[in-house]
Amino acid sequence: MTDGYADRLRRISAQRGCDTMLSGTRPASVPEQLAVLGAVAGDDALPDSYGEGGAVEELEGRVAELLGAEAAVFFPTGTMAQQVAMRFGAELTGRDTVGLHPLSHPLLHERDAYAVLGGLRAVRTTVAPRNPTAEEVAALDEPIGTLLLELPLRDAGFVLPTWDELVAVVGAARQHGARVHLDGARLWESTVHLGRSTAEIAALADSTYVSFYKSLGGHSGAALAGDAGLARYARAWRHRYGGNLFQQWPAALAALGGLARELPRLPGYVAHARVVAGALAALPGARVHPAPPHTHQFRLWLPHPAEALNAANLALAEEERAWFVAGWRDTEVPGLALAEVTVAGPALDLGPDQVLDLADRFLRRLPPT
Repeated sequence: MTDGYADRLRRISAQRGCDTMLSGTRPASVPEQLAVLGAVAGDDALPDSYGEGGAVEELEGRVAELLGAEAAVFFPTGTMAQQVAMRFGAELTGRDTVGLHPLSHPLLHERDAYAVLGGLRAVRTTVAPRNPTAEEVAALDEPIGTLLLELPLRDAGFVLPTWDELVAVVGAARQHGARVHLDGARLWESTVHLGRSTAEIAALADSTYVSFYKSLGGHSGAALAGDAGLARYARAWRHRYGGNLFQQWPAALAALGGLARELPRLPGYVAHARVVAGALAALPGARVHPAPPHTHQFRLWLPHPAEALNAANLALAEEERAWFVAGWRDTEVPGLALAEVTVAGPALDLGPDQVLDLADRFLRRLPPT
């Protein structure tokens, strides 16, 4: 067992023992997760076979309904789903260029799969820490086959455009002959800020990818939604990419459970994130972004080294059964660290005063500066 894995197990054990939790959720054990799957499946459920039948087909139908799409196709990963969507756009338009933000998932977190596997070329749409504007898309130096919009843009702080800005940038892309793909890994919680349903948002695009584990608490997996032609193409390329697994019912059942359990609660999480962010902004030297948050996730900076902040959080969890915020990392400014805060079910019990009390107990564990 590596030191890194041992440290991870220690953090999970501490988090599971907490009675109070500001950011994130309590990790479930394997037996707990199996019990949830059994409750979702029912007594007569049968497994899928290479994506046909069972929970996989039920999940695809449910996602298509939620996104107002003709069809949805289950994928084991969002990375694979997005490769297929971008490839489809290139083949339909005859353009191997994809409009991508420098902070988008395909450029930061997929090892250049769009280029290495798909033969595609990125055209960077803007350097601003937000999605591109209609004016920026209209002014691109070269035509693009697909414009990919990540909603929200996670590595800029989970930021979203306004509805009018989103409509305008989609219109600009179409005016120049491009297809539009939504990286909707966190689309489910974006409806509050945009003021529209998932179906209304997805209707703007030619294809939409959604994740089942980032906000819904599923095990893994994603779906790519669009018209029937896209679905046929997606199933063929899913097979070619090695994503047509023999049975995927555990991931599909967990996703169905998340849609039933977490999806209706997300607007409440978003509303409470604004309360939590407002309280945290009052801490000495703290900064939150965006203010107020656009979703139930936002960024928090504190003027301390990341190592000290992570150690303080773990000590608080192990000794007081309380979890503040984990995952701190140092920034380019010495002594200033950044973390992502996720406001979910456990945080709903914490009002502003309780947030500040928890933060004070956390900060008291830091070494003097």
